[in-house]
Amino acid sequence: MFALGLLLNFAGIGLFCWLIFTLAVYALPFFVGLYVFMLALHGGAGILGAPLVGIAAGGITLAIGQTAFAMTRSLIIRAIIATLFAVPATLVGYQAVFAMSQIGVPSLVWREIFACLGAVLIGGAAWTRLAIFTETGQLDSGRAVGSNPQPVLTAAAYRQ
Repeated sequence: MFALGLLLNFAGIGLFCWLIFTLAVYALPFFVGLYVFMLALHGGAGILGAPLVGIAAGGITLAIGQTAFAMTRSLIIRAIIATLFAVPATLVGYQAVFAMSQIGVPSLVWREIFACLGAVLIGGAAWTRLAIFTETGQLDSGRAVGSNPQPVLTAAAYRQ
């Protein structure tokens, strides 16, 4: 029974870590959605309207961020957009790792070290996942992306 408990704890911690790394890129849309939800709730939107407005605001934030990141060719603007998504993820990573490290690490110094390392890793994961969402390819003017031009047949090809 003890071994089963250890295995389930290990699996649970692994699932939690995977979930944090996977959802790190959604920290900014979540915070925006939560903020708009609270504004709508206090503004009188009610119990049914406030969640809808919050979910819509979070989804629009994610869509605008990914679209802007994909459409811009400027590295500076891409870095700014990626930073806007990575900073909330970094804060979430710090708080999550600090809370988890309180379970098994008695030293405050080591908890801070682990929390800072987790913040850097999770913020970097959010930065990377945002970059993965967009495939950048070379665009040739005058033809659509993914179209393969056919070779031109000349008069010599018809005579053969």
